[in-house]
Amino acid sequence: MRTRIGEALAASLILAIIPAQSAIAQLRSSTTAMRSAMSSGVSKTGVVEPAAIAALKSMSAYLSSASTLQITSQGSLDVVTNDGQRIQLDGTTDYKIRRPGFVIDYKSDMKDRRFIYDGKTFTIYSPKLGFYSTVAAPPTNREALDVLYKQYGIALPLEDLFRWGDGASADRLAAMKSAYQAGTATIDGVETDHYAYREADVDWEVWIQQGNQPVPRKLVIVDRSDASRPTFIARLDWKVNPVFSDSDFAFVPDGDAKRIELATFKGVGKEHARQAI
Repeated sequence: MRTRIGEALAASLILAIIPAQSAIAQLRSSTTAMRSAMSSGVSKTGVVEPAAIAALKSMSAYLSSASTLQITSQGSLDVVTNDGQRIQLDGTTDYKIRRPGFVIDYKSDMKDRRFIYDGKTFTIYSPKLGFYSTVAAPPTNREALDVLYKQYGIALPLEDLFRWGDGASADRLAAMKSAYQAGTATIDGVETDHYAYREADVDWEVWIQQGNQPVPRKLVIVDRSDASRPTFIARLDWKVNPVFSDSDFAFVPDGDAKRIELATFKGVGKEHARQAI
């Protein structure tokens, strides 16, 4: 015989399950509706629109023309477990960029990292672990990024946004499977043009601010080489030509921090990792 307590517990369990079931049903319904909309003309499989390529080049050219930039990125990254479940990890990345020099601070509940380049040296610092490494670096941002990748296997977040307009990514542009404008959208109160791109094993989208400051406001990257389709999402806030001082790009370790050697990179297959940032 069921007691009132038992009936109450059963009812509460049912009520607890209903929202989850409702959310799943809503997700499936929305997905079906979006697929229908896409099949009616938004999706352009195999089409490379010159305007979509030009938008990338214009965005990169504008970013490269700024004397200084300050960016805050609110990002989510999917980590796939051994049984194929996607776990989403959130983090905040703050950028200060000048020529030459950049500082990138990544913070999440799992780890913190700081990357500092002052035009002469590059330092990677882990505040929680209390370790840092410093190496000599060439005199320009572009050269520094190339050395970091080729010698140490380090590809810094969002660096690709600056590489579309100067010929550095010409091979990737030529190999695009599709590139087109998917529509327009308001991102954090800002009107943007929404573009979708497909490469060999990566799908990605970028929302570029309309007007005379074509900065990217949102970025989505999907890794199609993994059956779980792990995804990276970032919303970006920009300050163009802010004022910095030399002290903003100076590394001062904590008193207990220990210096260690930065391991050189040995291996293959990292080009995709670089493209997916």
